[in-house]
Amino acid sequence: MSDVSAEAVAKAGKPTIFFDGVSNRRRQVTLTFGDALEIAEEGAAPVRWVYADIRRADSPAGLLRLACASVSPLARLEIRDASLGAELAARCTRLDEHQATRRGTARIVGWSLAAAVSIVCVVLFGVPLAADRLAPLVPKPIERRIGDAAEVQMKTIFGRGTCDDAAGQAAFAKLVNRLRDVAGLDDSMTAAVLPTAVPNAFALPGGKVFLLKGLLDKADSPDEVAGILAHELGHLKHHDNMRGLIYNGGTSFLIGLLFGDVTGSSAVIFASRSVVEASYSREAETDADTFAIETMHALGRSPKPSAELMFRITGKEGGSGFTILSSHPLTEDRLARMTREDRPVSGPPLLTNDEWRALKGICGGSGKI
Repeated sequence: MSDVSAEAVAKAGKPTIFFDGVSNRRRQVTLTFGDALEIAEEGAAPVRWVYADIRRADSPAGLLRLACASVSPLARLEIRDASLGAELAARCTRLDEHQATRRGTARIVGWSLAAAVSIVCVVLFGVPLAADRLAPLVPKPIERRIGDAAEVQMKTIFGRGTCDDAAGQAAFAKLVNRLRDVAGLDDSMTAAVLPTAVPNAFALPGGKVFLLKGLLDKADSPDEVAGILAHELGHLKHHDNMRGLIYNGGTSFLIGLLFGDVTGSSAVIFASRSVVEASYSREAETDADTFAIETMHALGRSPKPSAELMFRITGKEGGSGFTILSSHPLTEDRLARMTREDRPVSGPPLLTNDEWRALKGICGGSGKI
C-alpha cells in the first residue's frame, strides 16, 4: 500500500459487506485505499476495483451500495459507515457518471416524446399505408378462404338459404355478368340473393357479392339494383375488405396470414365484423361510388336510380336498425352526387320486363337450404 494516510488506513479497516456477483453469500470484508480499491476477505485473495470504474447503485437511505463496471455486473459493495463512504466517494471521480443529469433527463424526455409521436404516426399513417400496399398482394386462395369463413357468419345472421328460382337466377346472372364484364372482374366472382327482409347488399373477400331480398323488394327497376351491385363490385375491385381486415386486425391478422391460420377465430371475427359493422372508410365508400358511376356510364345507364333507391330506404327506415344505412352513410350527399352524374340513357335495357319480373320473384316461396 502506497501514499495512504494513517486516517485512510483506519477508515479502510472498518468492515463492510461484499457480494462477488457469483454467489449470493454475504462476505464481510475490509477495504484498503491504494492506487485501486482492494476488497479483502480473510483467507481469500483480495479483489481490486479501479476507482474510475466504480459506480453508485440503487440503495436505501443510510447505505452506500456500489458496483464496478469492469467486473461482474452483479457484484455489489455495501457500506454503512458514512465516513468510510465519503472517503471512498472522494476517490471515485466517476461515481455518478451513469446517473441522469438535467441534460440526460431532457434527452430521455425528448426521446420518449419522439417515441410517442412515432407510435401515433404509425397508427395514423403507417398502418393504413401498409394495408393499402398489402391488400392487393394477398393470394386469391387465401382471400377466398377468408370469404368462405365470413359467408358462414353472414348466412348464420341472414339465413342459410339462397334464392333459387330458375328464371330469377338466370335474370340475376345476366345482370351480374354485364356488370362484371364492364367492371373488369374475372369469372371467379360469385353472386347470390339471400331471402331476408333486410334491405342491404354487401361484398366479401374472395369475390363474393350478396344481394338481400329486402332491397330487391324495394327496387323499382333493374338500374336501381345494378347501381347498388356496381358499388359492391367497386369494393371488390379495390380490395376494400382485405384492406379493412389488415387495418383492423393489425399484427395478429398478418401473423395469421403468414402462418396460414386464416380460417381460425381471428379471421372469422374480423371478416364478419367488417360486414356487420360496415367498417369501410369514407374514402373507400367514395371510391366505390366513383366505380359505380363509371360502370353505369359504361353501360349507357344512369347511376342516379341506385341513389334514389338508397334514399327511399334510409328515408323510411334509417332509424330502424340494420338497413342499408349502416353500410352506406351520407345518403343525401350520395344522391346529390349521383344526380350531378345523371346522363341520358344511351345503352340498351339491362333486363327485359319479363326478366325483371323473374328477378323480383327469385326467392319464390323459400330459398335453397
